[in-house]
Amino acid sequence: MKVLVKMLKWLAITISVLVLAIGVWAWIERQPRADTKAAAATLPHDFIWGVSCSGFQSEGGHFDSNIARWNETHAEEDRYGNSVDFRHRYREDISLARAMGINTYRIGINWARVQPQRSSFDEVELAYYDDVILAMKQAGIAPLITLDHFVYPGWVADQGGWSNPQTVTDFVAFSRLIAIRYHADVRYWLTFNEAAFNVTSEAARRKTGLRGALVVSDHIVSAHNQVYDLIHALRPDAVVASNIVWMGDTFFSRRLQSLTDRLFLDHIVARTDVIAFDYYGSDFIQIARAVNPWKWYPDPPGLYRALRILSRRYPSKPLLISETGMATQNGQPREGLPREDVLRDTVYWTQRARADGVNVIGYMVWSLTDNFEWGSYSPRFGLYTVDALHDPELKRVPTAAVDAYRRIIAEGGVGVAYRPVVRR
Repeated sequence: MKVLVKMLKWLAITISVLVLAIGVWAWIERQPRADTKAAAATLPHDFIWGVSCSGFQSEGGHFDSNIARWNETHAEEDRYGNSVDFRHRYREDISLARAMGINTYRIGINWARVQPQRSSFDEVELAYYDDVILAMKQAGIAPLITLDHFVYPGWVADQGGWSNPQTVTDFVAFSRLIAIRYHADVRYWLTFNEAAFNVTSEAARRKTGLRGALVVSDHIVSAHNQVYDLIHALRPDAVVASNIVWMGDTFFSRRLQSLTDRLFLDHIVARTDVIAFDYYGSDFIQIARAVNPWKWYPDPPGLYRALRILSRRYPSKPLLISETGMATQNGQPREGLPREDVLRDTVYWTQRARADGVNVIGYMVWSLTDNFEWGSYSPRFGLYTVDALHDPELKRVPTAAVDAYRRIIAEGGVGVAYRPVVRR
């Protein structure tokens, strides 16, 4: 008995030491290296400086879709309405982007808008996207097109969404039309926005369980791979990917990252030209608990760690920050976290990562303007704030981050004298 007690005691001590060692190792891993160093050399002239938005979230107007139906049946949500009306103000927004020096503008093609029925495409809405692409071209801005940003037509919802293999065929046909129409003017493409979320949300809404989630995953993987091939057949130098969301580098966030990668990214990595990722913080568990985006802690040093980790994981692939940003609640300042400081800090850590050998090719802010954040207009991510609920003119009001981003782009970074402001 004494021997057993002694063995158990030693076992407990051993486990405690291991847990402590793992904790210390995880803490060391999460620390940015030499955070007092200069930001290093300016970023190259061909670096992607961009802004990102989705079609549905910013365009406004009523088109039957899965998300529109959800919004109409959930009384607790803000009504979508005209959003910030990018549909009719795109030239104004493109001009604002150009004035900042933006060289790449990520938009979405709203499938529900251009194909309201399986049997027909809306030529008026396609002409609208024609003009958006032309306006960007005239402004010297490269478009980056997202083909699926969680939204599909109502008739696709009626057939079961991504649970139905027919949706793969339909999406590839839609993507082929868009790619044929724009491949000459568009080099950069994202097939699916945050596809792992697409998988889990589809399964949750349709109550399909794990088996159903895996079916959805298989269908979206198949769609991505087919669209990747057809875009490259049209334009061999195209850059095609599907952006992921960075879950973080805490112990549990890493496990979650591994799980979501197994659902999607691991199956398409051979058909992705760049690892595109969205960064909103270094701990998805904290983000999930906070719920409201204005409570997410942005953690700029965590972006450096994310870039280093992804660079080690995918050494042959360049990295693109396809979204990063910070929300406020209805435009109210966040104590200790000015938007312009978070912007400068994340650029600082991007420069540091590149100086340390990470092949990061671009940095894109979510978003140029505030928009509809999946049920609410309260989270404000915009460089320009827009009061969609109370301002009928939908004025674009610049935040301090507009001038900060303009200076950053003009100077190719934050400059060697800059030191980070925001710390954990």
